[in-house]
Amino acid sequence: MKVIVDSNALFVPAQFKIDIFEELERLLNVNLEPVLLSPILRELEMLSREGSPKMRKDAGLALKMAEKCKLTEVNKYGLWSPDDVIVKVAGEWNCPVFTNDRQLKKRLRDINVPVIYVRQKSQLEMEGRLIIPV
Repeated sequence: MKVIVDSNALFVPAQFKIDIFEELERLLNVNLEPVLLSPILRELEMLSREGSPKMRKDAGLALKMAEKCKLTEVNKYGLWSPDDVIVKVAGEWNCPVFTNDRQLKKRLRDINVPVIYVRQKSQLEMEGRLIIPV
């Protein structure tokens, strides 16, 4: 099962000392494939170059986490924002998204896409129904 990973999810290990990949396995209890969409990678790369010193450091760590995800090129959406691309692809693929972004979570819930997020700074939780392909 694919799980789309938003950029802020890749900051979780540094912020909360949570092994996000282990937690995803625990939470979903299925064979999963964390997916990083190309606009998210570009966003992280930009933050690692142009952010504040702390942001550059955190983005560098997030890029290390991103290496554990399968990179998926999604160039057909042109100049769409990363969040717009996530919403579109998650809806097409019918797969959950791991994000802590409040606005993105609402947009995903509005189209019935399951959302995985950090709960109580210690574990991951999912909101929405997961449909597991047979």
